[in-house]
Amino acid sequence: MMMDEAITKKIEKSALVAVLVLDDADNAIPLARALLRGGIGAVELTLRTPAAFDALSKLKAGVPEITAGIGTILTPRQVKEAKERGADFGVAPGYNPTVLKAAKTFGLSYAPGVSTASEIEAAYEQGCRTLKFFPAESLGGLTYLKNVNAPYAHLGIRYIPLGGVSAGNLKAYLENEAILAVGGSWLAPRDLINEKNWDKISKNCEEAMKIAHQVRGV
Repeated sequence: MMMDEAITKKIEKSALVAVLVLDDADNAIPLARALLRGGIGAVELTLRTPAAFDALSKLKAGVPEITAGIGTILTPRQVKEAKERGADFGVAPGYNPTVLKAAKTFGLSYAPGVSTASEIEAAYEQGCRTLKFFPAESLGGLTYLKNVNAPYAHLGIRYIPLGGVSAGNLKAYLENEAILAVGGSWLAPRDLINEKNWDKISKNCEEAMKIAHQVRGV
């Protein structure tokens, strides 16, 4: 299933997606509130810890106004649980036809990860118009993305770059029309979450959103 239009608009409006690694699901609600205070309205909870799905459930129940997705989806079973837990969307680090098929089966808005022209074409053929560009900076950053997307720019494909994006290069990414939103772990790093340093996280988000406002007026 391609990304739902309503979800796509919410992610674009947020301009940034906070990429989160939670070790304790009880941190989900205060973290989400800290993100919202800083102006961030969309998150990706990565399946890198056992707490991710429980964190999603708590977040959706306690802070329903935030757009919450699940990341690092690697199996059909994870797709199914993400949908059952109320995820607004799912993303993956790579292009996996089996996972994409499961997203269609269970009706989960989904953006596969791409890093090559062949993966872009494969995803487009399956109806995907929103793609995760990963790992963005390691691949060559915005320069690489501009080049690899050039043959497909007329198709209206939009990207969410993750991996190495920071406050330092955020402006350049957001200025590119092919970028739907930017994903970043620097907004709420794992150590700050475990320290419950909600004020610092809110400040990180505010600083990033100032840049987004300058570029896009969000």
